[in-house]
Amino acid sequence: MSEAFNVDQAPKPVGLYPHARQVGNLLFLSGVGPRQAGSATIPGVELDANGEVIRYDIEAQCHSVFQNVRTILASAGANWLDLVDVTVFLTNIKDDFATYNRIYAQYFADNMPCRTTVEVNKLPTPIAIELKCIAALSTQTATETK
Repeated sequence: MSEAFNVDQAPKPVGLYPHARQVGNLLFLSGVGPRQAGSATIPGVELDANGEVIRYDIEAQCHSVFQNVRTILASAGANWLDLVDVTVFLTNIKDDFATYNRIYAQYFADNMPCRTTVEVNKLPTPIAIELKCIAALSTQTATETK
């Protein structure tokens, strides 16, 4: 048995999927990007008339995507320290990894989940970073959210 979550305070999914799904004491987050809730605005992104990226600020996108993850976790009764696995997709690992890695270290200083970082050619919206996360809920939290 599983329960799906959609969160009004997080950016709307760009397809037919929930923000998160709880199965037992595990919470699986769908890919989370840096878009702002309630809009198509992507922090630090400048687009041309055709919607192609002219410039982006990976630091602004990192902060935004981490905040979006926090928002989704909170809606499910979880928190940042519950994260046990994070997969990070970057569109330009060569230029962005050092900045992303520095900011990641600030956010995860007290929690070191397993992490995989890969470069992808493109993401479904004009973003430079996306996170796929798994959290382990305490037995009490898992029971309360059902």
